[in-house]
Amino acid sequence: MSRRALTTIRRWAAALVMGTLLVGCGTTGQETDGEGEDAGTTDIRVKPITAARKITDTRGVTVATDRPPRRIVCLVALCDDMLAELGVTPVATNSTLLAHPEFLGERKAARIPAVPGGFLSPETEAILSHRPDLVIGLEDTHGKLAPALKGATVFWPVQPGDWRESVAYLRDLAALTGRTERGEAAEAVFRRKLARAEGARTELTSLIIFGSDENFGVATPGDDVTAGLFPKLSRYPWRSRGVQGSYSMEEILAREVDVLFAETLSFGGPADGGDARLSRKLAKNPLWSRIPAVRNGRVHEVDPEVWAKGRGTRSLGIVLDEATAKLK
Repeated sequence: MSRRALTTIRRWAAALVMGTLLVGCGTTGQETDGEGEDAGTTDIRVKPITAARKITDTRGVTVATDRPPRRIVCLVALCDDMLAELGVTPVATNSTLLAHPEFLGERKAARIPAVPGGFLSPETEAILSHRPDLVIGLEDTHGKLAPALKGATVFWPVQPGDWRESVAYLRDLAALTGRTERGEAAEAVFRRKLARAEGARTELTSLIIFGSDENFGVATPGDDVTAGLFPKLSRYPWRSRGVQGSYSMEEILAREVDVLFAETLSFGGPADGGDARLSRKLAKNPLWSRIPAVRNGRVHEVDPEVWAKGRGTRSLGIVLDEATAKLK
């Protein structure tokens, strides 16, 4: 599979944030220093959230509803994550994030209707059939739906670039829905968890890779919300190289990765175990076995629904729990 095809999978299956993420790439064409991002300790204080009928979000998008939205359709997993934190169930979704046991679990999640058309092309008529008073989608993917939804419902395009923006979106949705106390509580839990993780930071070198076959990508701060947390947890010397950049197996070997996290992606959702696992595919490369993390049995397959797609406070909290446990 080509790296371009891999990027399509990542954007569809992982729905990552900054437009095009290609093998550890961003959109600027210039490298950004992942080590320098988020310096210092996270402030655990939470400002009060005030209920509102109109908000202007972290990206300058204004969203207004006549009353607190209750029938919400999620076209991006961040929406499902935020609703779970606020104690709301979407009337329809195109994500499987809610099946995770830390969300609703498989049985309850199966009761929620799926939006036909998949992540890239959700069907407008199907969305509107659920009579939503709010639809939340990814800006660079679902923004094209805005004209078709106009007048029938409120559409909110989101595009988080880091954990702070994810928190800001949660606060805005808490204000719109009137679930301010739950929003404050969820933010407080996440901030405390992140501060504890910072306090346990290790000097081990870590890496998040994603892919579906022998081609792979490197998740980098600035392009990937989850990767943006990792300089707080460990040495994470991976930087965005622009849309045509890539990391080779030789470069990864040279940086002596101690702990490696692998996201196996597929068009049908997360691939099951066995030979479908990315780590098993990469074992065909003779350099793979020479990476310290591989030699020492410290390669961990992780759930891409949470690690790549979630990007909200609950998903990121799960990432922190899993990552800090493996980085000891």
